[in-house]
Amino acid sequence: QVQLVESGGGLVQPGGSLRLSCATSGRDFSRYAMGWYRQAPGKQRELVATITSSGSTNYADSVKGRFTISRDNAKNTVYLQMNSLIPEDTAVYSCNAFNSVYTYWGQGTQVTVSS
Repeated sequence: QVQLVESGGGLVQPGGSLRLSCATSGRDFSRYAMGWYRQAPGKQRELVATITSSGSTNYADSVKGRFTISRDNAKNTVYLQMNSLIPEDTAVYSCNAFNSVYTYWGQGTQVTVSS
């Protein structure tokens, strides 16, 4: 019912910036909370940031002060602005949408931070 497509990943040097986008389709986008997660090889998927339907945000300690999550309900899109990137940020980043009944996942976009 809800489809999510991430974009904006790529290769960036340490200290650089990148903005990820997650475009969604489906009904009632504005009612869903949204999140960004990441998974590096050999590691479990970890929460990066979430944003509620009302705009409240939370961040993992590892990205707080460097990353910003936002949403544009008119465009059915959630963003992740990533600044001051470090090699440890290298991972596949996925967005999700969730409510009390369902959770939907995108396929992910690769972010590589390397010189």
